[in-house]
Amino acid sequence: MIGRLTLALAVLAVGSSGCSGLRSFRVASEPAPRPAAGPDHDGRLEPPEIPFALARDDDFVVRVVVASTSCSGTLIDEDQVLTAHHCVSQRDKYGDFTEKNARPRDIRVELGGDYLPWGDVGVRAVVAPPCGHAAGEGDIAVLVLERKLIGVATAKPRLDAAPSLGEHASPVGFGRCALSGEAISRRRRSGGTIDRVLDSRFRLDASICPGDSGGPILADGSKEVLGVISAAVMDGSESTLGRAEFTRLDRWRAVFASAKAIAEGQSASEQPPIGGCPAR
Repeated sequence: MIGRLTLALAVLAVGSSGCSGLRSFRVASEPAPRPAAGPDHDGRLEPPEIPFALARDDDFVVRVVVASTSCSGTLIDEDQVLTAHHCVSQRDKYGDFTEKNARPRDIRVELGGDYLPWGDVGVRAVVAPPCGHAAGEGDIAVLVLERKLIGVATAKPRLDAAPSLGEHASPVGFGRCALSGEAISRRRRSGGTIDRVLDSRFRLDASICPGDSGGPILADGSKEVLGVISAAVMDGSESTLGRAEFTRLDRWRAVFASAKAIAEGQSASEQPPIGGCPAR
């Protein structure tokens, strides 16, 4: 029997391990240390210089940290990170999702596959649909970075076609399940065969842990990104295969087009509205 599907966000606080429910799916996030850095003239933490010689082929999967929560993401261009919309939503005083995005200056992207990143970079713009703040329809966002990460591997998103029924894929993320004895690190999870494709999402059975939200699900045998980890059944063990839901990328090509335009110097205010959300 399928259990409760929850968002895969990790909460950066002792004793916390999840978020509010999404229909039957759930969000996952995980704690992350803040790297050493000095304040700039605004009092903000200045990202340290990035030693790109430390970069590995799998460093296209990154960690996205917003306030007290963390998610995963994918470097799809030198200055653009794909993640889930609910990962960059503001929370109210009760910890519930609001319909506002976090401020770009409050988001950072960590690089490297282990608990202590070898570098991080700030965000200057968040591009996302007007829905998806609490997952479901529109649970996709592209973060435009403050600078290009030249020399770090990127992954190609599949924008020209939907995932196919019967296609085998595996998620990757920085999640950590409660019963795991391992430190937080990037992990390729057990995946499965896509058995349902919806208008803007698709589903399969996979292992997902808190902190994996926003990470990529990759076509087996390649670095092609089929979708974004959105919500899943989680029971505390990373060996459990549960029902999982992923956001299709081809359905939200306008998000990628706007992010690219902003990265190339256009103003965010000049971008057309992103359509495709359900009518209210």
